[in-house]
Amino acid sequence: MKHSVCLIYSVTLMGLLSLIFTPDAQAYIDPGTGSYILQLIIAGLLGVSYAVKIYWRNIKAYISNIFSKGKKEEYDNK
Repeated sequence: MKHSVCLIYSVTLMGLLSLIFTPDAQAYIDPGTGSYILQLIIAGLLGVSYAVKIYWRNIKAYISNIFSKGKKEEYDNK
């Protein structure tokens, strides 16, 4: 078990170091790529907000159940 954990840490460290100490790339990102990344971010945010809208009743019920358990225990102890 220790050997596999040590191996995982070593590989992760070597991977991070290889990302940090890379030589300069002679390339550029064109404006189309930047606008595509912006579209992906906006679509992701809209998707998350739509999912929250659909499941808002379930989310609200779950949160209210968490906070109402403490109140029920207070009433049961009296």
